Amino acid sequence: MKFNLKRKDLYVVLSIFRLINMSFNDAFLVRTRDSSDKARQYLQGLLLNRGRGNCSRFARKVRNCSSQALQNFITDSPWNERIVIGKIQREVTRLIGDPVEGSIHIDETGFPKQGNCSVGVQRQYCGRLGKVDNCQVAVVLGYSHGTQRILIDGQLYLPEDWAKSNKQRNKCKVPKDVRFKTKAQIGFEMILNAQKNGVPFAWIGMDCFYGEQPWLRNKLDEEGLIFIADIPRDTRVWLSQPKTGIPVRNGKRGRNPTRERVLDEGSAPIEVQKIKDQIDPAEWKRVPARETERKELKMDIACLRVYPVENKLPGKELWLIIRKEVGQDTFKYQLTNAVLDTDIRKLAKMSCSRYWIERAIEDAKGVGSLEDYEARSWRSWHHHIAMVLLAMLAALMMQIELGTKAEMLTLQDVKEILEVIMPKRDISDREILEIIKAKHRSRLSARESHH
Repeated sequence: MKFNLKRKDLYVVLSIFRLINMSFNDAFLVRTRDSSDKARQYLQGLLLNRGRGNCSRFARKVRNCSSQALQNFITDSPWNERIVIGKIQREVTRLIGDPVEGSIHIDETGFPKQGNCSVGVQRQYCGRLGKVDNCQVAVVLGYSHGTQRILIDGQLYLPEDWAKSNKQRNKCKVPKDVRFKTKAQIGFEMILNAQKNGVPFAWIGMDCFYGEQPWLRNKLDEEGLIFIADIPRDTRVWLSQPKTGIPVRNGKRGRNPTRERVLDEGSAPIEVQKIKDQIDPAEWKRVPARETERKELKMDIACLRVYPVENKLPGKELWLIIRKEVGQDTFKYQLTNAVLDTDIRKLAKMSCSRYWIERAIEDAKGVGSLEDYEARSWRSWHHHIAMVLLAMLAALMMQIELGTKAEMLTLQDVKEILEVIMPKRDISDREILEIIKAKHRSRLSARESHH
């Protein structure tokens, strides 16, 4: 283990923090004002925050800062979050981008909410809770290269009822050009946008929700992009391509058939979970998949060519990957359009790479205060997400810089360093009393509103 960190090395993080603020300053310039100073303060609040956070809590820790100014920066200031995200993606490319080993992944995360005032909130599946509940849902795009990972985009899913309701749209200031899009459509657009911004990647990973949608797999294939998609265990495939065509009409009655069908009556598709029991033991390979915090993860994997069922017809021939971690009993199933001669070790590495976006989401929650916001409008929600991504970029830059002297340094370690060395605001006795008084007024208002 390498650990050569000195006290003076810790202050490198402050230089990096200043550098990233300077390089992003122009993204916060608008015609009437310069919001870069408030961006720096909000960024600092995100990185210094512990536990539940909001603009009021951020302002208590950041020097020369007020809650009202931060709230105005997030809610009302007209800076464009897409410009910020574009710059983040280009910086991530510079830091850890790799066209051979890099990968991007689409996923989603939920934000439990009380009431119905926040944009896009309704009863829907919340991954964090593992059930249907009142929440907002974000579709996120992550990038990984080896063990380094980071979120590079995030957009709010606006449910169809919201998209159709002028009352709700006006209340939360949803722009007129925003229309209903499925989560998969949002994810696909984010992938194309990252590609347009020059983000280099060798494949795209996705979980079952996205992987079981043939149209998405086909669109990625049409774009010449390699995907590896988790699929449900009851997904049906053909092991050999059945004969298809338009059947001949039986007899003289009725119309002539016009739809293409499977003509082999004895050729029925099979669920992927049933295929694993038919595989010859010699076909299974034990290979290394990825590094973990403690050791190298190994898996048993079998790969075979199949034709997925799409609208009752065979789709394009793909790889079916069946795998389980050594020592575990749970099998997982995936489809990929990787080329025919792809090495099994490469397929294994691709198969396990989605793990890193899950880690990136947890990083953003624990280090970048992803879940901590006061954002009821469309603009404020997307402003907050862009600032979280920027905070994670700053943390990643610090981790890479200090990692040359402490190879096991984590993003959480970086956050703890920042909490100690970053200048913080001193709060007077009078300010503490005002904070408590404001809390009591807020609680009283909430109680009276409830009654």
